[in-house]
Amino acid sequence: MASDLEAKAKEAFVDEHYELAFDLLTQAIALSPNNADLYADRAQANIKLNNFTEAVADAKKAIELNPSHSKAYLRKGTACIELEEYETAKAALEMGASLAPGDSKFSDLIKKCDKLIAEESGVISRQEKTVTQGVSTKGVQSQNDLQEPQTVTAPKPKYRHEFYQKSNEVVVTIFAKGIPQHSIDVDFGEQILSVSINVPGEDAYVFQPRLFGKIIPTSCRYEVLSTKIEIRLAKAEPIHWSSLEFSSSIGAPQRVNVSSVAGGERPNYPSSKQTRDWDKLEAQVKKEEKEEKLDGDAALNKFFREIYQDADEDTRRAMSKSFVESNGTVLSTNWKEVGSKKVEGSPPDGMELRRWEY
Repeated sequence: MASDLEAKAKEAFVDEHYELAFDLLTQAIALSPNNADLYADRAQANIKLNNFTEAVADAKKAIELNPSHSKAYLRKGTACIELEEYETAKAALEMGASLAPGDSKFSDLIKKCDKLIAEESGVISRQEKTVTQGVSTKGVQSQNDLQEPQTVTAPKPKYRHEFYQKSNEVVVTIFAKGIPQHSIDVDFGEQILSVSINVPGEDAYVFQPRLFGKIIPTSCRYEVLSTKIEIRLAKAEPIHWSSLEFSSSIGAPQRVNVSSVAGGERPNYPSSKQTRDWDKLEAQVKKEEKEEKLDGDAALNKFFREIYQDADEDTRRAMSKSFVESNGTVLSTNWKEVGSKKVEGSPPDGMELRRWEY
Protein backbone atom coordinates (compact mmCIF):
# COMPACT_ATOMS: atom_id res chain seq x y z
CA MET A 1 0.00 0.00 0.00
CA ALA A 2 1.04 3.58 -0.59
CA SER A 3 0.92 4.39 3.13
CA ASP A 4 3.38 1.58 3.92
CA LEU A 5 5.79 2.82 1.25
CA GLU A 6 5.43 6.37 2.57
CA ALA A 7 6.32 5.24 6.09
CA LYS A 8 9.40 3.36 4.82
CA ALA A 9 10.42 6.41 2.80
CA LYS A 10 10.31 8.60 5.91
CA GLU A 11 12.49 6.08 7.76
CA ALA A 12 14.97 6.11 4.88
CA PHE A 13 14.96 9.90 4.89
CA VAL A 14 15.74 10.04 8.61
CA ASP A 15 18.66 7.68 7.97
CA GLU A 16 19.81 10.00 5.15
CA HIS A 17 19.20 7.33 2.52
CA TYR A 18 17.75 9.86 0.11
CA GLU A 19 17.92 7.76 -3.05
CA LEU A 20 16.00 4.96 -1.33
CA ALA A 21 13.45 7.48 -0.06
CA PHE A 22 13.04 8.81 -3.59
CA ASP A 23 12.49 5.30 -5.01
CA LEU A 24 9.94 4.41 -2.32
CA LEU A 25 8.03 7.64 -2.82
CA THR A 26 7.99 7.09 -6.59
CA GLN A 27 6.41 3.66 -6.01
CA ALA A 28 3.89 5.18 -3.61
CA ILE A 29 2.95 7.87 -6.16
CA ALA A 30 2.30 5.17 -8.75
CA LEU A 31 -0.24 3.63 -6.34
CA SER A 32 -1.70 6.95 -5.15
CA PRO A 33 -1.13 9.57 -7.89
CA ASN A 34 -3.42 12.19 -6.32
CA ASN A 35 -1.69 12.36 -2.93
CA ALA A 36 -0.14 15.81 -2.57
CA ASP A 37 1.92 14.78 0.49
CA LEU A 38 3.81 12.18 -1.57
CA TYR A 39 4.84 14.75 -4.18
CA ALA A 40 5.88 17.25 -1.49
CA ASP A 41 7.99 14.60 0.25
CA ARG A 42 9.60 13.53 -3.02
CA ALA A 43 10.40 17.18 -3.72
CA GLN A 44 12.36 17.23 -0.47
CA ALA A 45 14.20 14.04 -1.46
CA ASN A 46 15.07 15.64 -4.81
CA ILE A 47 16.42 18.70 -3.02
CA LYS A 48 18.70 16.49 -0.92
CA LEU A 49 19.86 14.76 -4.14
CA ASN A 50 20.48 18.18 -5.80
CA ASN A 51 17.79 17.47 -8.40
CA PHE A 52 16.37 20.97 -8.11
CA THR A 53 14.43 21.13 -11.36
CA GLU A 54 12.70 17.83 -10.50
CA ALA A 55 12.03 19.18 -7.01
CA VAL A 56 10.24 22.20 -8.45
CA ALA A 57 8.14 19.93 -10.68
CA ASP A 58 7.12 17.76 -7.70
CA ALA A 59 6.31 20.79 -5.55
CA LYS A 60 4.18 22.30 -8.33
CA LYS A 61 2.28 19.02 -8.65
CA ALA A 62 1.65 18.96 -4.89
CA ILE A 63 0.35 22.55 -5.04
CA GLU A 64 -1.87 21.66 -7.98
CA LEU A 65 -3.40 18.80 -5.96
CA ASN A 66 -3.60 20.83 -2.74
CA PRO A 67 -3.22 24.63 -3.08
CA SER A 68 -3.07 24.94 0.73
CA HIS A 69 -0.02 22.67 1.14
CA SER A 70 2.46 25.00 2.87
CA LYS A 71 5.37 22.53 2.73
CA ALA A 72 5.03 22.30 -1.04
CA TYR A 73 5.50 26.08 -1.30
CA LEU A 74 8.50 25.86 1.05
CA ARG A 75 10.15 23.19 -1.10
CA LYS A 76 9.39 25.00 -4.33
CA GLY A 77 10.96 28.15 -2.90
CA THR A 78 14.03 26.26 -1.64
CA ALA A 79 14.62 24.58 -5.01
CA CYS A 80 14.08 27.82 -6.96
CA ILE A 81 16.72 29.56 -4.83
CA GLU A 82 19.21 26.85 -5.82
CA LEU A 83 18.23 27.38 -9.47
CA GLU A 84 18.81 31.14 -8.97
CA GLU A 85 15.16 31.93 -9.76
CA TYR A 86 14.82 34.27 -6.82
CA GLU A 87 11.64 36.11 -7.83
CA THR A 88 9.78 32.80 -8.32
CA ALA A 89 11.20 31.51 -5.03
CA LYS A 90 10.08 34.61 -3.13
CA ALA A 91 6.54 34.43 -4.55
CA ALA A 92 6.23 30.76 -3.51
CA LEU A 93 7.63 31.42 -0.03
CA GLU A 94 5.31 34.37 0.56
CA MET A 95 2.32 32.21 -0.37
CA GLY A 96 3.54 29.46 1.97
CA ALA A 97 4.11 31.97 4.78
CA SER A 98 0.49 33.12 4.49
CA LEU A 99 -0.60 29.49 4.98
CA ALA A 100 1.80 28.85 7.91
CA PRO A 101 2.28 32.23 9.66
CA GLY A 102 4.10 30.73 12.65
CA ASP A 103 6.84 29.00 10.63
CA SER A 104 10.08 31.02 10.78
CA LYS A 105 11.65 29.06 7.90
CA PHE A 106 9.58 31.07 5.43
CA SER A 107 10.63 34.47 6.78
CA ASP A 108 14.31 33.45 6.85
CA LEU A 109 14.23 32.30 3.24
CA ILE A 110 12.27 35.36 2.10
CA LYS A 111 15.01 37.58 3.61
CA LYS A 112 17.58 35.49 1.77
CA CYS A 113 15.65 36.00 -1.50
CA ASP A 114 15.53 39.78 -0.94
CA LYS A 115 19.28 39.85 -0.46
CA LEU A 116 19.96 37.71 -3.55
CA ILE A 117 17.58 39.78 -5.68
CA ALA A 118 19.40 42.93 -4.57
CA GLU A 119 22.76 41.36 -5.45
CA GLU A 120 21.49 40.23 -8.83
CA SER A 121 20.11 43.66 -9.67
CA GLY A 122 23.52 45.25 -9.13
CA VAL A 123 23.21 46.64 -5.60
CA ILE A 124 25.96 44.20 -4.65
CA SER A 125 28.24 42.62 -7.20
CA ARG A 126 27.51 39.00 -6.43
CA GLN A 127 30.06 37.60 -8.84
CA GLU A 128 32.88 39.73 -7.40
CA LYS A 129 31.81 38.73 -3.90
CA THR A 130 31.88 35.07 -4.85
CA VAL A 131 35.35 35.38 -6.38
CA THR A 132 36.68 37.21 -3.31
CA GLN A 133 35.26 34.65 -0.93
CA GLY A 134 36.55 31.82 -3.09
CA VAL A 135 40.20 32.87 -2.86
CA SER A 136 40.69 31.37 0.58
CA THR A 137 39.13 28.02 -0.34
CA LYS A 138 39.64 27.58 -4.07
CA GLY A 139 42.88 29.51 -4.41
CA VAL A 140 44.82 26.98 -2.34
CA GLN A 141 45.32 23.78 -4.33
CA SER A 142 47.53 20.82 -3.75
CA GLN A 143 50.62 20.44 -5.90
CA ASN A 144 49.17 17.32 -7.53
CA ASP A 145 46.05 19.24 -8.58
CA LEU A 146 48.20 21.91 -10.25
CA GLN A 147 50.42 19.40 -12.03
CA GLU A 148 47.74 16.94 -13.16
CA PRO A 149 44.51 18.71 -14.05
CA GLN A 150 41.68 16.29 -14.69
CA THR A 151 39.80 16.44 -17.96
CA VAL A 152 36.19 15.33 -17.98
CA THR A 153 34.64 14.49 -21.34
CA ALA A 154 30.94 15.29 -21.51
CA PRO A 155 28.79 12.48 -22.92
CA LYS A 156 27.36 13.05 -26.38
CA PRO A 157 23.70 14.11 -26.11
CA LYS A 158 21.06 11.75 -27.49
CA TYR A 159 19.42 14.49 -29.55
CA ARG A 160 21.09 17.39 -31.32
CA HIS A 161 19.86 20.93 -30.67
CA GLU A 162 20.37 24.34 -32.24
CA PHE A 163 19.02 27.82 -31.61
CA TYR A 164 18.55 31.15 -33.31
CA GLN A 165 17.15 34.43 -32.02
CA LYS A 166 15.10 37.46 -32.92
CA SER A 167 14.80 40.74 -31.06
CA ASN A 168 12.02 39.41 -28.82
CA GLU A 169 12.47 35.64 -28.74
CA VAL A 170 14.87 32.73 -28.93
CA VAL A 171 13.89 29.63 -30.90
CA VAL A 172 15.39 26.33 -29.73
CA THR A 173 15.11 23.28 -31.98
CA ILE A 174 15.67 19.75 -30.65
CA PHE A 175 15.99 17.26 -33.50
CA ALA A 176 14.01 14.29 -32.14
CA LYS A 177 12.21 12.37 -34.86
CA GLY A 178 8.91 10.57 -34.40
CA ILE A 179 8.46 11.29 -30.67
CA PRO A 180 4.81 11.23 -29.50
CA GLN A 181 3.65 14.40 -27.76
CA HIS A 182 2.68 12.59 -24.55
CA SER A 183 6.32 11.49 -24.11
CA ILE A 184 7.57 15.10 -24.07
CA ASP A 185 7.46 17.47 -21.09
CA VAL A 186 8.62 21.08 -21.39
CA ASP A 187 8.70 23.52 -18.46
CA PHE A 188 9.79 27.17 -18.32
CA GLY A 189 11.30 29.12 -15.41
CA GLU A 190 12.66 32.66 -15.11
CA GLN A 191 16.02 31.59 -16.53
CA ILE A 192 15.58 27.83 -16.82
CA LEU A 193 14.40 25.64 -19.69
CA SER A 194 13.54 22.05 -18.80
CA VAL A 195 12.91 19.46 -21.53
CA SER A 196 12.45 15.75 -20.84
CA ILE A 197 11.69 12.99 -23.34
CA ASN A 198 10.57 9.65 -21.90
CA VAL A 199 10.02 6.94 -24.51
CA PRO A 200 9.21 3.46 -23.11
CA GLY A 201 12.17 1.11 -23.47
CA GLU A 202 14.69 3.92 -24.01
CA ASP A 203 16.91 5.98 -21.71
CA ALA A 204 15.29 9.25 -20.69
CA TYR A 205 16.60 12.42 -22.33
CA VAL A 206 16.85 15.50 -20.12
CA PHE A 207 17.93 18.96 -21.28
CA GLN A 208 17.94 21.56 -18.48
CA PRO A 209 20.14 24.55 -19.32
CA ARG A 210 20.36 27.72 -17.31
CA LEU A 211 19.64 30.21 -20.06
CA PHE A 212 21.83 33.13 -21.12
CA GLY A 213 19.10 35.62 -20.26
CA LYS A 214 15.77 35.75 -18.50
CA ILE A 215 12.52 34.80 -20.23
CA ILE A 216 8.79 35.31 -19.69
CA PRO A 217 7.50 31.79 -18.84
CA THR A 218 3.84 32.55 -19.52
CA SER A 219 4.65 33.75 -23.06
CA CYS A 220 6.83 30.77 -23.99
CA ARG A 221 5.46 27.88 -26.04
CA TYR A 222 6.53 24.76 -27.89
CA GLU A 223 5.36 22.59 -30.76
CA VAL A 224 6.01 18.90 -31.43
CA LEU A 225 6.59 18.18 -35.12
CA SER A 226 7.34 14.92 -36.91
CA THR A 227 11.10 15.52 -37.01
CA LYS A 228 11.76 17.96 -34.18
CA ILE A 229 10.58 19.88 -31.11
CA GLU A 230 10.44 23.63 -31.66
CA ILE A 231 10.56 25.77 -28.49
CA ARG A 232 9.98 29.53 -28.54
CA LEU A 233 11.36 31.46 -25.56
CA ALA A 234 10.02 34.98 -25.02
CA LYS A 235 12.89 37.27 -23.98
CA ALA A 236 12.33 39.32 -20.85
CA GLU A 237 14.70 41.97 -22.27
CA PRO A 238 15.64 42.79 -25.87
CA ILE A 239 19.27 41.74 -25.46
CA HIS A 240 21.50 39.74 -27.79
CA TRP A 241 22.25 36.24 -26.46
CA SER A 242 25.85 35.29 -27.19
CA SER A 243 24.98 31.67 -26.43
CA LEU A 244 21.98 29.63 -25.38
CA GLU A 245 23.35 28.76 -21.95
CA PHE A 246 24.58 31.11 -19.23
CA SER A 247 28.32 31.29 -18.62
CA SER A 248 30.17 33.55 -16.20
CA SER A 249 33.01 33.85 -18.77
CA ILE A 250 30.76 35.59 -21.31
CA GLY A 251 30.75 39.38 -21.19
CA ALA A 252 27.82 41.63 -20.49
CA PRO A 253 24.90 41.20 -22.91
CA GLN A 254 24.27 43.82 -25.55
CA ARG A 255 20.84 45.25 -26.24
CA VAL A 256 19.40 44.56 -29.66
CA ASN A 257 18.79 47.61 -31.84
CA VAL A 258 15.08 47.01 -32.28
CA SER A 259 14.64 49.78 -34.84
CA SER A 260 17.26 48.33 -37.18
CA VAL A 261 15.70 44.87 -36.97
CA ALA A 262 12.23 46.25 -37.57
CA GLY A 263 13.56 48.23 -40.52
CA GLY A 264 14.57 45.10 -42.37
CA GLU A 265 18.09 44.36 -41.15
CA ARG A 266 18.34 40.73 -40.13
CA PRO A 267 20.18 39.91 -36.88
CA ASN A 268 23.12 37.53 -36.93
CA TYR A 269 22.31 34.28 -35.18
CA PRO A 270 25.05 32.56 -33.13
CA SER A 271 26.02 29.08 -34.23
CA SER A 272 28.96 26.74 -34.12
CA LYS A 273 28.71 26.61 -37.92
CA GLN A 274 28.88 29.32 -40.56
CA THR A 275 26.24 32.07 -40.49
CA ARG A 276 22.91 31.01 -41.97
CA ASP A 277 19.65 32.68 -42.82
CA TRP A 278 17.65 30.76 -40.20
CA ASP A 279 14.28 32.28 -41.12
CA LYS A 280 14.69 31.08 -44.69
CA LEU A 281 15.94 27.67 -43.54
CA GLU A 282 12.98 27.25 -41.16
CA ALA A 283 10.49 28.13 -43.90
CA GLN A 284 12.19 25.71 -46.28
CA VAL A 285 12.06 22.82 -43.79
CA LYS A 286 8.35 23.42 -43.08
CA LYS A 287 7.62 23.58 -46.82
CA GLU A 288 9.48 20.30 -47.45
CA GLU A 289 7.60 18.59 -44.62
CA LYS A 290 4.28 19.81 -45.99
CA GLU A 291 5.04 18.87 -49.62
CA GLU A 292 6.73 15.56 -48.84
CA LYS A 293 5.30 12.90 -51.15
CA LEU A 294 5.10 9.37 -49.86
CA ASP A 295 3.72 6.17 -51.38
CA GLY A 296 1.96 3.10 -50.03
CA ASP A 297 2.14 2.39 -46.30
CA ALA A 298 4.38 5.40 -45.67
CA ALA A 299 1.77 7.79 -47.06
CA LEU A 300 -1.01 6.04 -45.12
CA ASN A 301 0.98 6.14 -41.88
CA LYS A 302 1.69 9.85 -42.36
CA PHE A 303 -2.01 10.50 -42.97
CA PHE A 304 -3.03 8.63 -39.80
CA ARG A 305 -0.26 10.34 -37.80
CA GLU A 306 -1.45 13.79 -38.84
CA ILE A 307 -5.04 12.97 -37.89
CA TYR A 308 -3.94 11.54 -34.53
CA GLN A 309 -1.62 14.47 -33.73
CA ASP A 310 -4.31 17.12 -34.27
CA ALA A 311 -7.15 15.17 -32.61
CA ASP A 312 -8.58 15.61 -29.12
CA GLU A 313 -8.29 12.95 -26.42
CA ASP A 314 -11.62 11.21 -27.20
CA THR A 315 -10.80 11.01 -30.90
CA ARG A 316 -7.40 9.47 -30.14
CA ARG A 317 -8.97 6.90 -27.83
CA ALA A 318 -11.53 6.02 -30.48
CA MET A 319 -8.85 5.61 -33.16
CA SER A 320 -6.64 3.40 -30.98
CA LYS A 321 -9.49 1.21 -29.69
CA SER A 322 -11.16 0.67 -33.06
CA PHE A 323 -7.90 -0.06 -34.87
CA VAL A 324 -6.65 -2.59 -32.28
CA GLU A 325 -9.94 -4.43 -31.69
CA SER A 326 -10.73 -4.71 -35.42
CA ASN A 327 -7.26 -6.04 -36.25
CA GLY A 328 -6.51 -2.97 -38.33
CA THR A 329 -9.67 -3.06 -40.47
CA VAL A 330 -11.63 -0.24 -38.80
CA LEU A 331 -10.49 3.26 -37.87
CA SER A 332 -13.17 5.30 -36.10
CA THR A 333 -12.92 8.80 -34.64
CA ASN A 334 -16.26 8.62 -32.80
CA TRP A 335 -15.66 7.65 -29.17
CA LYS A 336 -19.38 7.64 -28.35
CA GLU A 337 -19.87 5.00 -31.02
CA VAL A 338 -16.98 2.66 -30.21
CA GLY A 339 -16.32 3.40 -26.52
CA SER A 340 -19.08 1.19 -25.11
CA LYS A 341 -18.69 -1.88 -27.31
CA LYS A 342 -16.11 -4.09 -28.92
CA VAL A 343 -15.27 -3.11 -32.48
CA GLU A 344 -15.65 -6.07 -34.83
CA GLY A 345 -13.40 -6.50 -37.84
CA SER A 346 -14.66 -5.32 -41.20
CA PRO A 347 -12.56 -6.72 -44.07
CA PRO A 348 -12.75 -5.20 -47.57
CA ASP A 349 -15.21 -6.62 -50.09
CA GLY A 350 -14.13 -9.95 -51.48
CA MET A 351 -11.84 -10.69 -48.52
CA GLU A 352 -12.28 -12.79 -45.41
CA LEU A 353 -11.08 -11.92 -41.91
CA ARG A 354 -9.20 -14.81 -40.30
CA ARG A 355 -7.46 -15.09 -36.95
CA TRP A 356 -3.74 -15.62 -37.18
CA GLU A 357 -2.68 -19.03 -35.93
CA TYR A 358 0.75 -19.37 -34.35
